[in-house]
Amino acid sequence: MPLEFTIHKINKKYQGFFSLDEYEVSHSLFSGGESQIIKRELLKKGNAAAVLLFDPDKDNLVLIEQFRIGAIGDEHSAWMTELVAGFIEPGEKPADVIRREAIEEAGCSFEDPVLICNYYVNPASTSEIISLYCAKVDSTKASGVFGLKEEGEDIRVKVVSLQQAYEYIEQGIIKSATPIMALLWLQNNIEFLRKRWSS
Repeated sequence: MPLEFTIHKINKKYQGFFSLDEYEVSHSLFSGGESQIIKRELLKKGNAAAVLLFDPDKDNLVLIEQFRIGAIGDEHSAWMTELVAGFIEPGEKPADVIRREAIEEAGCSFEDPVLICNYYVNPASTSEIISLYCAKVDSTKASGVFGLKEEGEDIRVKVVSLQQAYEYIEQGIIKSATPIMALLWLQNNIEFLRKRWSS
């Protein structure tokens, strides 16, 4: 028997940069029958795309660093070392987003993006899906501070070695899920990329 759910009511709680809705839902139980009506909040942010910019000739990565409100309670820093990323606007494809954001956030372009995966950020509370890529970049041309002033962005480019990036994870400098996932993927697929980008 297929698993199903029923939406009984949606209560709009907040509408701003993000929206927050309260759902009253019931769903199939693994043991059979249907659950009671439960209330769950759903944060709607839209979907996003992110790219790990890898220079296979220098074994460098082009990362970015910026202030993040979610990290204001972090004992190390509220500035996070991350990947170039952005929200997908209506009519855009994820690959278009990462090209746009690479210029806006890091002042660089890249070649041959490879899709790593599409994943839910946290399906317990948000509908956001991130399309995660790895792409070939020339790290010698990457430096500076970027971002859109009208969006309050102040983004610093960080060119680091691959080894340094893995040390950043161990040291807690990189601690958000997207770059960690991308770096672990790169660790397992680096020879595939070297062959793909050798010509």
